[in-house]
Amino acid sequence: MMLKRFVFVFGAALLAASSASAQQMRFDDVIRNLRNPDPKVRVNAVRMLRDAKYPEAIAPLAPLVLDPFDDIQLETIGAELSFFLEQDVKSKRMVAFVIEKRKSTVAAAAFDLGPLAVWPRPVPAELVTALLQAVDDENQKVRLEAIYALGVIAKAPLAADQVQRLTKALDHYDPAVRSGAARAIGRIKVGEAGDALLKAVNDSQAEVRYAAMRALGAIREARAVSALTEQFAFYKKGEGAWSALDALAQIGAPASAPLFKERLLDKDQFIRRAAAEGLGRARDVESVDTLEKNATTDDSPMVRLASAFAMLKLGRNYAARLVDMMSSAKVMAQGQEYLIELGAAMIPTLLPRLQDPDADVREALVDVLGVIGDASNLPALQAATQDRDDSVAAAAKRAIARIQAK
Repeated sequence: MMLKRFVFVFGAALLAASSASAQQMRFDDVIRNLRNPDPKVRVNAVRMLRDAKYPEAIAPLAPLVLDPFDDIQLETIGAELSFFLEQDVKSKRMVAFVIEKRKSTVAAAAFDLGPLAVWPRPVPAELVTALLQAVDDENQKVRLEAIYALGVIAKAPLAADQVQRLTKALDHYDPAVRSGAARAIGRIKVGEAGDALLKAVNDSQAEVRYAAMRALGAIREARAVSALTEQFAFYKKGEGAWSALDALAQIGAPASAPLFKERLLDKDQFIRRAAAEGLGRARDVESVDTLEKNATTDDSPMVRLASAFAMLKLGRNYAARLVDMMSSAKVMAQGQEYLIELGAAMIPTLLPRLQDPDADVREALVDVLGVIGDASNLPALQAATQDRDDSVAAAAKRAIARIQAK
C-alpha cells in the first residue's frame, strides 16, 4: 500500500507539481535509491522512473543494466526501452522479410517494430556501453535483451570501443547473441564490422549466417558481392538464398544484374522481390519492360511493390502508384523503407496523402516524413497531430521531434 501511494505521489510530483524544486527533490530521491544496497529498493526505483516516463532518468538508470541481480537488469533494460518507444512491447514471434522462427524477447519484439517506432531522444554513451557489457552476462535472457535493446536504441556513429565490443559479439559463444549482433550491426549501420560479418557468413549456425548476410547488405558492403553470390549458388532456395539475394539487392552492384534478371520470374516471391529491388538499384534499364509488367500482374503484393520501387529508381513516374500499393498492412513497412531510400523527392507525393482515408497509411507516411522531411514540412505534421486517430497523432509528434532533432 505504501509503495502504491508513493508511486502516485512521485508521478504527480513529476507531471503536475506546482513547484519545480519539489519535482527535482522527488526525482533526486528516487535516483538516489538506484544506488541503495537493498535490491527491492533499487527495483522499485526503476519501476517508478519507468512509470513516470521521465527521460532525464535514461542516463542515471544505465548502471543498473549491469546490476548483480538478473531481475533488476531486465527491469532496467525494459525501462530504458520504454523511454524510446511509444508503448510497451509484448514478447512475440518475430516476422520480418525473412520469417524468424527462434524464440523472441521483449527487446527483439521492439527491434522488429523498426527504427521508425523509436523516439529520437539523445542516447547517453554510458547506456550503449552498459548494454554492450551486458551482452556477456551469464544469463541468456539478459544477454538477448541487451543486444536487441542496443539495436533499438543505439545510433551511428558508435565510439571506437563500442564498435569493437559489438563486432566482438559476432564471435560470442551463444549463437543467439551472434545473430542478434549481426542484426544490430545492420540496423545501426556499423560499416566497420564488414570483415567480421564476412567471416560470420561461414558460421556453424544457420541463423547467424543468414543474419550476417542480411547485415552485409544493410551496410552496403561492396566487398561481399562475390561471397554473397557464392552463398546464393550454394543455397539455391529457402532462407539462405533469400538472405544472400536480399543482401546483393541492397548493395545493387551492376555486376549482380545478370543474377537478378535470371531470378526475376522465380517461383519464390521473396526471390522475385529481391531481384526487382536489385535491378532498380543496379540501374538496369534493360529490365524496364519486365519490371513494369511485374508491377501490375505479379500475384505477390510485395513483388508488385518492389517492382514499382525499381521503376522509380530507373526514373519512371511510379511515385503515386507506389503509395497506392501501401494500402495492405503486409507491405506497409516495405513501402516505408522504399520511400525513405527514395528521399525528399517523394515529399510532394506524400503531403496530399496525409488526408488518406486509411489511418494506417496516414501513420506510415507521417513517420516517413519525419525522416525525409525538413522544417518546411512541420506545418503539415503539426496539423496531423490533431488527427482523429490517436496512432496518427502520436506518429506526427514523433516525426516533428525527429525533424527538430536534425
